Amino acid sequence: MKLTVFGATGGIGQEIVRQALASGHEVTAVVRDPARLTATGERLTVLRADLSDPEALRGAVAGRDAVLSGLGARSRADAGVAARLTRSVLAAMEVERTRRLLVVSAAPLGPVPDGQGVLDRAVLTVVNNVLKDIYADLRVMESDLAASGADWTSVRPPKLTDKPVTGRYRTVVGGNPPRGRSLARADVAHAMLSMIDDPATVKQGVGVAY
Repeated sequence: MKLTVFGATGGIGQEIVRQALASGHEVTAVVRDPARLTATGERLTVLRADLSDPEALRGAVAGRDAVLSGLGARSRADAGVAARLTRSVLAAMEVERTRRLLVVSAAPLGPVPDGQGVLDRAVLTVVNNVLKDIYADLRVMESDLAASGADWTSVRPPKLTDKPVTGRYRTVVGGNPPRGRSLARADVAHAMLSMIDDPATVKQGVGVAY
């Protein structure tokens, strides 16, 4: 497939690029600073672009089978970046009639699963309060996705780690796995790539966790 990856220099984005290339896909990585992209390969095209300008992104999404985005705030100071930049991606995709889009969101945006323990609920409440600006940003992003014409999927992992890819995790369409406390960034990337052709995930939030 021909894939475009936004946020390709981030932890999840780098993994998407590497795993996609290893699986034989053609990948266009859209970045602001090419020097930060460590992945290489014959099927990799690196495109430097202003992510806030939909017109500048049209060439990156035209004719693509799917667009995958690791865009998001790296700190509370960056809150707002996910919605703002994803809006640019959606606008470019609409003009070019590219439909499939997978993005990274967060587990707290999904419903609390049945069987969730008291401790897990208490931790979730604390995390929601500490990161409320980031989650508010992601809620706006998901609202924009729902209002768009894209065939979107919002992948919602819990706490992220830098462990190696395992390919062994639980997914819940429209919900969250019970007691799902963490997931490696590499496995978030693995899950996103595996969902590209899964019709059950289209226009859905999908909880993913160990």
